[in-house]
Amino acid sequence: MSFELPKLPYDYDALEPHIDARTMEIHHSKHHNGYTNNLNNAISGTDLEGKTIEEICSSPGLSGAVRNNGGGYYNHCLFWDIMSPNGGGNPSGKIEEAINNTFGSFENFKTEFSKAAGTRFGSGWAWLCCCSGELKICSTPNQDNPLMEGQCGGTPLLCLDVWEHAYYLNYQNRRPDYIEAFFNVINWEEVNRIYENSI
Repeated sequence: MSFELPKLPYDYDALEPHIDARTMEIHHSKHHNGYTNNLNNAISGTDLEGKTIEEICSSPGLSGAVRNNGGGYYNHCLFWDIMSPNGGGNPSGKIEEAINNTFGSFENFKTEFSKAAGTRFGSGWAWLCCCSGELKICSTPNQDNPLMEGQCGGTPLLCLDVWEHAYYLNYQNRRPDYIEAFFNVINWEEVNRIYENSI
């Protein structure tokens, strides 16, 4: 089984003005497509071939090529799914209750998540994860994710790509503005669905 580039559940311009169409097109059709093809090449003929992307990412001792491209594939698949042109606003359902219980309020969560995204040096990701029923925020370098050996662990619920290719055409060096804009497109219904399946 080889991995395929997923079709986006919305048009490239659907997240404007928060994330522009040109960035989305390049990010999906070039960057994510590259990770997909390179992952297939890296696992071809190995014992990882035929495994799910979650199984691959959580396997110990990954080569650099599999770790980087497997992470790039998995991370972007989740990233596209937890955004929506009808997103934004406040969370609802069980994830709202969990966020309030863990962080005290949604505003406190936003502050902590934004800090994780804003202080990640260089390229990487910010995450909201569920670990043994508890929520936690972490960040990872490069294309690493919480499933991988040596990272924060837990089931990823929400992620933000802070590689420059994710925002530089529109926001240049203003990463905090991009982070703030991201909250306008979060698909909380999908985040809640993932959370409910993780507990």
